[in-house]
Amino acid sequence: MQIEVRNKMAKKRGTGLEEHEKRKLNKQSFQKLGGIFQFLMPYKWIFFLGLVFLLLSSLTLLTFPYVAGKLIDTAQGKDWFVSDINSIALILIGILAVQSIFSFFRVWTFALVSERSMRDIRQGLYSRMLRLPMTFFDQRRTGELISRITSDVSLLQDTFSVTLAELFRQVITLIAGIIFLFVTTPKLTLFMLGTFPVLVVIAMFFGKFIRNLSKKTQDELASANVIVEETLQSISTVKSFVGERFESDRYAAGLNRVVSIALKTAKYRGAFISFIIFALFGGIVAVMWYGASLVASGAMSIGDLVSFVLYTTFIGGSIAGLGDIYSQVQKAIGSSERVLEILDEPLEKSAGYDAQTLEGKIEFDQVGFHYPTRPEVEVLKQLSFYVNPGEKVALAGHSGAGKSTIIQLLLKFYDVQKGQVRVDGQKLADWDLERLRSHVGMVPQEVLLFGGSIRENIAYAKPEATEEEIILAAKKANAWQFISQFPEGLDTTVGERGVKLSGGQRQRVAIARAILKDPSILILDEATSSLDAESEHLVQEALTELMKGRTTIIIAHRLATIRKVDRIYVLSDGKVVEQGNHQELLNQEDGFYSNLVKLQFAED
Repeated sequence: MQIEVRNKMAKKRGTGLEEHEKRKLNKQSFQKLGGIFQFLMPYKWIFFLGLVFLLLSSLTLLTFPYVAGKLIDTAQGKDWFVSDINSIALILIGILAVQSIFSFFRVWTFALVSERSMRDIRQGLYSRMLRLPMTFFDQRRTGELISRITSDVSLLQDTFSVTLAELFRQVITLIAGIIFLFVTTPKLTLFMLGTFPVLVVIAMFFGKFIRNLSKKTQDELASANVIVEETLQSISTVKSFVGERFESDRYAAGLNRVVSIALKTAKYRGAFISFIIFALFGGIVAVMWYGASLVASGAMSIGDLVSFVLYTTFIGGSIAGLGDIYSQVQKAIGSSERVLEILDEPLEKSAGYDAQTLEGKIEFDQVGFHYPTRPEVEVLKQLSFYVNPGEKVALAGHSGAGKSTIIQLLLKFYDVQKGQVRVDGQKLADWDLERLRSHVGMVPQEVLLFGGSIRENIAYAKPEATEEEIILAAKKANAWQFISQFPEGLDTTVGERGVKLSGGQRQRVAIARAILKDPSILILDEATSSLDAESEHLVQEALTELMKGRTTIIIAHRLATIRKVDRIYVLSDGKVVEQGNHQELLNQEDGFYSNLVKLQFAED
C-alpha cells in the first residue's frame, strides 16, 4: 500500500509541470491572466508605445519579401517605379535598418514595463504574505511560498517581456503575410492553403499522441526512482531483512517498463518524423511545381515567386513559433492564478483600539481553542487565568499542555473560538495588531537571528535607535563583553540564522533586542534551558535586568528556574489544574506540580 502511494506521488512529480503549470486557454483563464494587468496600469502608455513599435517593426519587415521580388524582376528587365537594382538593394538595406530601430525600441519599452511591473508584483506579493494570518502559513510550505515570488513571477516576467511581444508579432506576421500573398499571388496562395492545413492537422494529432507516450515514460521513470528513494532511505531495513536481491529485481522490473514504453515512443516518433519530412517537403515540391507552372505560363513573374517563397517562410516560422508561445501562455496563466490566489487572501484581522501606553494586565476568560488546521483537537478547554501589571508568572506543564498556544493567542496569531482574551481590560479582537505587538517582547528558547550584523539584529526592535542606545541594550544583556572583543564589533556578521555565534551569545543578542524594544509585556520561553553553566549564569543575569518593571510570562521547561516568580499556573490537557507560588505548590505532596518537580530532579 505504501509503495502504491509513493508511486502515485512520484507520478505526480513526473508530470507536475504539465498538470500544474499549464491551463486551458479560454475566457476564464484569460481573465485570470488579466488580473496581473493591474500591475501594468501605471505603465500603460509605455506598454502602448511598445505595441506601436512592435506593429511598425513587423509591418516594415513584411515589405522586405515584396521589394526582394521586385529586385529579381528588375534584374530581368521588368519595370518598377525604381528601375535600378542598386537603388532597390539600398531600399532593402534601408528597410532592415528602419526595422532594426523599431525592434530596439520595442524590446526596450517591453523590458521597461515588465521589469517595473514585476518588481511591483514581487513587492506586493511579499508585503501581502507578511500581513497574512498564521493559518495561511500553517497550510503551506515555505518552499511553495518562495516559489511564488521567484519561479511564478519570473515566468510572468518572461511572458510580459518576451512571450506577449512574440505572440503579437507572430499574429501580425501571419495575418499581414497572408493578406500580402492574396494580393500579390492569389492563385498560388489558394493552392498552398488547400494543402498545408491538412498537414498541420495531421501533425498536431500525431504530436499529441507522442507527447502522451512521452508522459507515460516519465511516469514509469518516476515510479522506478521511488524504489531507489525508498531503498536508500531504509537501507538498514533492507539489509537486515536481506532484501538486496528483491529490491534489485523490483528496480529492474521498473526500468524494463520504462524501456518498453520508450521504445514504443521512439517507433512512433520515427514514423512521425519520416511522415513530416516527406509530407512537408512534398507539399513544398507541389507548391513550387504549381508556381513554376504559373511562371512558365506567364501568369506570374519569377520575382513574385521569390516574394511568395519568402512570405511563406515568414508565415511558416510564425506558425511554428505559435506552438511554443501557446505553451508559455498556458504556463503564465497558471502562474498568474497562483500569484493572484495569494494577493486575494484575506489579511489578518485588526481593529482600531490603539493605546499608546500599556499597563500589562492580561486575562484569559474561559478560553476554548483549536488550531484551524486541526479542528478535531481542542488544545485549550475553558482556560482561565490572569496576570496583573508588573507580575512575573510562569506556565508549567507537560509538552502539549497548551503553554505555547497561550503565547500565540496573546500575540493574536490566532483567534479564540470560545471565551475572551483581554489586555488592559480590552478584548484582544478590538486591538490594533501593530500596536498590540509593539507592546510585547519575546525571547524564544531557540533564537534564530537574521543573517546580517549584530547591530542589525539588535536594532530590529527599533530601527531608528542610536549607537548609544544599541550599546546600552547590549551591556544590559551581558552581550557587550563578547561583542566588544570582535574586531568588527557591532558590525560583526552573525551568519545565516546566527550560526557564527554560540547559543549563549545568540540568546544575549535576542535579550538585547528585547531590552531595546522596551516592551510592557515580556514573554520568556525558558531561554536558558539548553545552555552551559557559565552561559546560563550570564543569560539569567540579563533576563533579571530585562524583567524589571514588566509583566512577564515565562514558559517553564526547567522548574528550578521559576522559584522566584509571583505565581505559577500548572497546565494539563488545556486547563489550569493548579496555581500558586513555587513553595505552595511544592507543599502539595500529591499535586501535579510536585510530581513534575520530583520527576525532573529524578531525571537530573
